[in-house]
Amino acid sequence: MTVVAEREIDHPALANCHSHAFHRALRGRDVGGEEFWAWRERMYAVAGVLDPDLLHELATGVFGEMRLAGIGVVGEFHYLHHGPGGTPYADPNAMGEALVEAARAVGLRICLLDTCYRQAGPGRPAEGVQRRFDDGSAEAWAERARDLADRYAGADDVVVGAAVHSVRAVAPEDLATVATALPGAPLHVHVSEQPAENAACLAATGRTPVQLLAEAGVWGPRTTAVHATHLTPGDVALLGASGSFACFCPTTEAELADGVGPSVALRAAGARLTLGSDSATVVDLFAEARAVEMHERLTTGRRGSWTAAELTAAATTTGYASLGFAGADDRIALDAGSVRLAGVSTPLWAATAADVVGELDPGEVAARLGAAVAEVWRRV
Repeated sequence: MTVVAEREIDHPALANCHSHAFHRALRGRDVGGEEFWAWRERMYAVAGVLDPDLLHELATGVFGEMRLAGIGVVGEFHYLHHGPGGTPYADPNAMGEALVEAARAVGLRICLLDTCYRQAGPGRPAEGVQRRFDDGSAEAWAERARDLADRYAGADDVVVGAAVHSVRAVAPEDLATVATALPGAPLHVHVSEQPAENAACLAATGRTPVQLLAEAGVWGPRTTAVHATHLTPGDVALLGASGSFACFCPTTEAELADGVGPSVALRAAGARLTLGSDSATVVDLFAEARAVEMHERLTTGRRGSWTAAELTAAATTTGYASLGFAGADDRIALDAGSVRLAGVSTPLWAATAADVVGELDPGEVAARLGAAVAEVWRRV
């Protein structure tokens, strides 16, 4: 890193590899419940009131917050596809287009991870607001996702990738369809975020989620396991041997009481760490990166499991590669006059999103975001 004009520290732009933009409406609200599953009901209430216009407004504010935080690319895990009751919009990709246009409005690269979500759980069809997520079949999902990918073929600021929401939301017989729908594009999947997810998968299939996904050909160098919190040693070995990425979202995982994933074991096995803001509890990739090391310290009683260089790579170049933007050289500037960076030799250990020299007007971003969130809750 070099000092520019004696007031700015040059730094690679950050990669937010796992985002649900509409979850930002839940930040700072008492949603009740003691665990993830209660929180999910309030998240579903928000999902139930969004249309393309309101999603665009909300996402533009959220993506603006990300740009102010030094994020250059976002992996948007997108499953809110259709209108109420599951009725497609006139353009079946209207919600995806709203997200792409929101990212472009603030100068953010986006990997839109079009997500297959077909059922409520093993053997249970989608229910309630989940019908908005369901294309009716894995083949119909793939056809719609390929249409969206074709629209942005060759774009330097948009990649359309694929995602399996989870093993509870996609049946075993459909996993291979999702894995092969967009060959060569990024492929992401929520995996083993909650013990209940593992227990249900074992009961239904006799396999852990990682094992089930391995049999369907999901894991590989283009694939990211999101969360990867509750893994067996065999799961860790499978992810490492496949060369997959593992995306940790520590602030959301803490906020939802998910647990602490085995980041060191995954690294030792060969998996590559990336980072995400997930539900946007915090939009600060410096905080996410530090939390990986701090959580290791709390759970192991040891310091120094992750170096600043390793965590910086996870937050920047490795993250860009996992989203299909390998080689992009996006840069940001940090304020060398920040009180947090005074006397600091390694920004990773001290910088926050507030230290990024922003290219957008924070007041305008805040006003737009505040208005969109207010409208969401007026409708809820």
